[in-house]
Amino acid sequence: MKVNALPVPTEAEEQGLLFRWAEIARGRYPALDLLFHIPNGGKRGKAEAARFKAEGVKAGVPDLFLPVPRGKAHGLFIELKRRKGGRVSKEQAIWTISLQAQGYRAEVAKGWEEARDIIIEYLAGGPYSKY
Repeated sequence: MKVNALPVPTEAEEQGLLFRWAEIARGRYPALDLLFHIPNGGKRGKAEAARFKAEGVKAGVPDLFLPVPRGKAHGLFIELKRRKGGRVSKEQAIWTISLQAQGYRAEVAKGWEEARDIIIEYLAGGPYSKY
């Protein structure tokens, strides 16, 4: 008998779960109050996309930013992907490398739990604090 697998959460669902965790964990990690989403992606009509571009929206900017310095890093950017099926675009890869070159930690996380682990490790000043 084949058991039906649960559907893979969407990127939006993963992000919602991450922010629910952040709300619960902010007592232990007060810096989580500064974590925010950069609403840069999504499907838009041509007129709205042109307006957003004129207002400074840029393709590939990571989804999340935690403007808290740790170690040599000025802050933490995370590009959040689905656990399965999400892929990094060329623009996202360029942003990640460029942000790292400017002294930020920039990571790609597959699922909210991986993002959570990156955040906890970053706030603790773990091995990636060299950025």
